[in-house]
Amino acid sequence: MENTHSNQLTSAVQAVKERDFKNIYFVACGGSLAYMHNQQYVFDVETSIPTFVINSGEFMYRNPKSLGADSLVVLCSHSGNTPETVDACVFANENNALTVAYSNQVDSPLWNEADFGLHYDWGEKTDAYENRAGMALRFTFGILNALNPSEKYNNALEAVKTLDELFNANRERFKSPAEEFGRSHKRESIIYTMGSGPVFGDAYSFAVCLLQEMQWVHSAAIHSGEFFHGPFEITDYDVPFLLTKTIGNIRQLDERAHLFLKRYCDRVTVLDAEDFDWKGMNNDLKEYFAGPIFGAVLRTYAEHLAEYRGHPLTVRRYMWKMEY
Repeated sequence: MENTHSNQLTSAVQAVKERDFKNIYFVACGGSLAYMHNQQYVFDVETSIPTFVINSGEFMYRNPKSLGADSLVVLCSHSGNTPETVDACVFANENNALTVAYSNQVDSPLWNEADFGLHYDWGEKTDAYENRAGMALRFTFGILNALNPSEKYNNALEAVKTLDELFNANRERFKSPAEEFGRSHKRESIIYTMGSGPVFGDAYSFAVCLLQEMQWVHSAAIHSGEFFHGPFEITDYDVPFLLTKTIGNIRQLDERAHLFLKRYCDRVTVLDAEDFDWKGMNNDLKEYFAGPIFGAVLRTYAEHLAEYRGHPLTVRRYMWKMEY
């Protein structure tokens, strides 16, 4: 699919370059929404363009006054038929925004509604360069490089080609800790997840998708910077936390939370981006690639937890089984 994906990316990036857009909305639901946080973070740090991550339903009901012909709306639905996201795309088009949609399904309702579709591969044997993580990074840095060509963005686009190697290396590196996490947490009824900056979306996805949806384990995603403004009151020696520590300036928020947890909690699991196998990646790109690597590693943690709990990640009570 590489040629097809490359052509789709080239067309979408060219359309963005030709439109003098003033803001970007990243619109989706669930795990697809979680994946948008890293892209927003990159644009926030690298450009002065206002960017927003927003749930598809709220996007329509909020009806932002800044949405218009100078807006870029990036949407995502794995199936391409998430009703709220399809409707959000229709809404964006009605407001003359440029719409670009990620999906695993070509010719789905979302795909057909968007101005440009970006297909991504999916499955265990899929090369990460062609999956959602790779396509998101290629689109993000493709736009940045088109708007303001630089060696940094060229390096980032080259680094995406090593994403599969990075994922595999770090899944292997954290295989034993992930197995121990599954064994030691198999009977936990609640597990809090924490993170910040470019990896908050991955902490959110672990809590909402992997724990709540796929394991029926109570959870909440706590922003490391918000921890001391209410949530830290639930800390106790036997309350499980999983803390994702990013890399870069935002890491200071995670460090502060970690110091507190070490003092008052005996059930802290820490995943630290500084422990990743970076395969020689440039330091100025690591914070942008930390999120996707966390996503791959956290999936490994969830798989081991599912194995020990005897609860496959594919089991649902309500989702796709009834109207809601």
